[in-house]
Amino acid sequence: MKHFMKMVVQVWLYFYCICLWRCFKFIVRKLTGRCELQRICYKNKPGAGRTLKLESSLKSSKSKLLQSAVAVHPEAIEKTIEDILTLKKVNVDTNPQLAVSLQACLLQIVGYRNLTVEVEKLRREAYDSDNPQHEEMLLTLWKMLKPGVPLEARVSKQWCEIGFQGDDPKTDFRGMGLLGLYNLAKISKMEWEMKKFDKAIGYSFAIVGINITDLAYNLLISGALKTHLYNVAPEAPSLHHFQQTFCFLMHEFHKFWIEEDPVDIMEFNRVRNKFHKRILKQLQKTDMALCPHFAASESLVNV
Repeated sequence: MKHFMKMVVQVWLYFYCICLWRCFKFIVRKLTGRCELQRICYKNKPGAGRTLKLESSLKSSKSKLLQSAVAVHPEAIEKTIEDILTLKKVNVDTNPQLAVSLQACLLQIVGYRNLTVEVEKLRREAYDSDNPQHEEMLLTLWKMLKPGVPLEARVSKQWCEIGFQGDDPKTDFRGMGLLGLYNLAKISKMEWEMKKFDKAIGYSFAIVGINITDLAYNLLISGALKTHLYNVAPEAPSLHHFQQTFCFLMHEFHKFWIEEDPVDIMEFNRVRNKFHKRILKQLQKTDMALCPHFAASESLVNV
């Protein structure tokens, strides 16, 4: 009984707070002459601070139109904005900047949503050794990292030289699917030669690249990357932005590994988890951009 009463009180407080908040917004609109969307767009500069507030406002709205705005097709954004301005009774002639700001924010919100779908599709697509395109991409990776060194056989111990765990790399792609291969293909030959990953610091390039792909994937799916992507992508975040972020994370993890100076590879999970927490803490800042001018974007290798 006591537990039931506690639950009833919590539910009552929840709805009371919602009603109170809506009354507050109504009063503020009457006093300022601006709806909540206008106040968010006019008081916040472009970037994550503005887009995150707008996204939260749309999702928590009692209007079905506003709720669905965060999931519309990119081609429907302009029409959606027109409908929102009509619903909110905003005069476009006297508020021309509102439509521009709404469009920029919705492009980011919808773009992030579509990016998660695209990345998830790549992750779910298993590496298929019978697929010529998959095989070509894998062999291109070998040639890029081991120029002038012929691969003696498709299944070979040589794959361990670039950090795979066994004779056939396809087994290492089980968790991240093609996403892991796509990201590895974006690390430039120069980065490989400069760092000498395997010999210099005791961890394997390929398998760590797949692990960092998993980290980047989880940051994206959880929504933690919104702060970064909303700050670096003026419009819709794309796969390019995600892969650029992966390259940055590889750079930062390399430095972090050296700072931690682990005894051996058995400490990899500890170092990775600590690194993950550091990145999450950075992303809690709304003005955070992990790699606004990251040099790796200039040396991406298209496979």
